[in-house]
Amino acid sequence: MSKIFSWNANSIRIRLGELERIVKEHNPDIICIQEIKAKEEDFPFADINTLGFEHIALYGMPGYNGVAILAKRPLSDIKRYDWAGKADARHISAVTDDGIEIHNIYVPAGGDIPDVTQNPAFARKLKFIEELTDFFSRNCQQNQNKRLLVCGDFNVAPLENDVWNHKQMLKIISHTPAETERLTKWYQTSGLVDAIRHFYPESEKVFSWWSYRNPNWQTNNKGRRLDHIWVSKPLSRELKKAFVLKDCRALEKPSDHVPVGIEI
Repeated sequence: MSKIFSWNANSIRIRLGELERIVKEHNPDIICIQEIKAKEEDFPFADINTLGFEHIALYGMPGYNGVAILAKRPLSDIKRYDWAGKADARHISAVTDDGIEIHNIYVPAGGDIPDVTQNPAFARKLKFIEELTDFFSRNCQQNQNKRLLVCGDFNVAPLENDVWNHKQMLKIISHTPAETERLTKWYQTSGLVDAIRHFYPESEKVFSWWSYRNPNWQTNNKGRRLDHIWVSKPLSRELKKAFVLKDCRALEKPSDHVPVGIEI
């Protein structure tokens, strides 16, 4: 049995205390971190090793973005990927000692204006997702028996009940049709299973992000499900549970994202 979590920490160094609490309370075997905001020489290897994660796959950069896979057991075949014309530390993969190929991805947010002509950041976000779709569809078609896990902050809430109000959010980046249609195509053409929705029906509202600008986030619950874990069909047969750790949003120094996880 293994627990695998995905969490946008919004600065790994600022969230070390929160990470320690998550590890002590939930005992994950692997944590995929996005938005580490640290280059390799600034990454807190020693602190994370102390928490039991002696194996770390890292793709960092100064100040922004960055992804890491923290594991208690050995990782191999570590690869770093760049998409949509930039090397900005948003995708890393590694293979666990029990043969699961894990991809940890941080999709660009896309700015504020959902128009590709007015907003180059939004155009890049769509291109980023399109390139991932091509990559994973080829990857999965070539090896349909692969135990594959794709996770991260995808910055898209694809389903109606992945946002607090579907109609009001249709023109807001993260839930526009241009994004949701592309994200859905990504996992469907790749044959991947949405592990969170495997346990939480689509009729149920499920969120993993609440804005820092919303001081009453607990009472009005205006959230979005931006954080995802998808698994290949062979790995989906091993799913036991899924987690959305909403209580982590109320920690002393919270990220605006909470960890999501699965047990296999």
